[in-house]
Amino acid sequence: MPSDKDGGMEFPMNIVVLAGGTSTEREVSISSGTGICNALRSKGHRAILIDIFCGIETFVEGDPFPEEYDVAEAAAYISSFNDKIREMKKERRSFFGPCVLELCQRADIVFLGLHGANGEDGRVQAAFDLMGIRYTGTGYLSSAMAMDKGVTKQMFRMHHVPTPRGITMTKNEPVHDLKSVGLGFPVVVKTCCGGSSVGVYIVQDQTEYEEALEKAFSYEDEAVVEEYIKGREFSVAVVDGKAYPVIEIQPLSGFYDYKNKYQPGATIETCPADLPQDLTDLMQSYAETGYKALGMEGYCRLDFMMRPDGDIYCLEANTLPGMTPTSLIPQEAAVLGMDYPTLCDELIRISLRKYE
Repeated sequence: MPSDKDGGMEFPMNIVVLAGGTSTEREVSISSGTGICNALRSKGHRAILIDIFCGIETFVEGDPFPEEYDVAEAAAYISSFNDKIREMKKERRSFFGPCVLELCQRADIVFLGLHGANGEDGRVQAAFDLMGIRYTGTGYLSSAMAMDKGVTKQMFRMHHVPTPRGITMTKNEPVHDLKSVGLGFPVVVKTCCGGSSVGVYIVQDQTEYEEALEKAFSYEDEAVVEEYIKGREFSVAVVDGKAYPVIEIQPLSGFYDYKNKYQPGATIETCPADLPQDLTDLMQSYAETGYKALGMEGYCRLDFMMRPDGDIYCLEANTLPGMTPTSLIPQEAAVLGMDYPTLCDELIRISLRKYE
């Protein structure tokens, strides 16, 4: 690939921004993809926004990456399918929509704006590896491990990254007596492979626990139950192996659930977090170690809880975290003097290294 002098990237690049899909995080993904596509076009790239599942019926053979392009119109087209996804899944055998793979093969790189299952779990990455399609973010194996919260906890423990005590259970073999596995209320019940805090419940007693299990198993057949860590919540992006500034997340009510994540004004986000330097350094160190423990490439975001006594616990790793202009990673990058379009460019530059 021809390159520029500074960043090792070709300009302008033909880029497919993949968004949408079939997960519970579809609408969040559309928001991320729209922001990413606008940002990349502002940097001079010929980026187009495509729904990985719905695709597009036709594209211009001679110029599928036009200089003039209406991102808002593309986003509206993708959103028009939101209420039809469930029925489309019943009728379709292939996950990839019309023209998606053809466009991705023509692109210089695919920017993955996907979230959740069939996007963040390594399946798309594995297919792209086989087809020679270059994409942003980490590979299929680290994606699959990070998507499974049970596996993530095992890898964290092996590499001495503190994480809450917990167990993984299946729908066919649920654990009803928490004392038998060394846990007591309150606990957190969450789907094993969910995202954006969909299917996450904090429960105080046996009745709430049984209800939470039923709800979690309505999303998927595996769940994680872990001790509840009461305290302050933080997040740390790791980009190219290096931790970004720590950001603190303070929901105005409840916990950092789906509503608080995406409802404007529901959460106070402070970056850099108001922490003593030794705790900042420790949390960043745990983030970098967690990144390495899961074999990450490119970038990810790790989420933490800290008790009042300063004990830190890593909850999970997000391989394709939210990437709207106001998401957590762009806020952390801004503290480093990097605006949102430059961050999107930087994530492409870093991701391209694995193809050199």
